[in-house]
Amino acid sequence: MNKMRRTRLSDIQAKLSEIQEMIQEVLDEEQEAFDNMPEGLQESERGEAMQSAIDAMEEAVSSCEDVWDALDTAQE
Repeated sequence: MNKMRRTRLSDIQAKLSEIQEMIQEVLDEEQEAFDNMPEGLQESERGEAMQSAIDAMEEAVSSCEDVWDALDTAQE
């Protein structure tokens, strides 16, 4: 791979890291809101929806890490 394409992939990784951080911030806020709910509300439909959103965001963060690693491998 030439230097120009490596640079482009590096730029993509930087943007991906920013996106991952943004997702993590929202995830942390949602987790804090869920943790501060009374246990009865956590087990309600709303609480379950919040937990599903938290799980999805955790998966998104993990997927960002996987993509970042794959792009790193591609640059080798």
